[in-house]
Amino acid sequence: MKYVLPLILLASPAAAHPGAHLHPHDGGLWLLGVSALTIALAGYVAFGRRK
Repeated sequence: MKYVLPLILLASPAAAHPGAHLHPHDGGLWLLGVSALTIALAGYVAFGRRK
């Protein structure tokens, strides 16, 4: 739980900036890749330690 507060502060609208975003990860393919990795990691953590 101690890592939640920095995440909330960094992911809040207060950290956003106006104007054009020229980041290379603005496309949907980047989001799809990160989502797939997150789901795979969550599955490993949830089901991989049941031995």
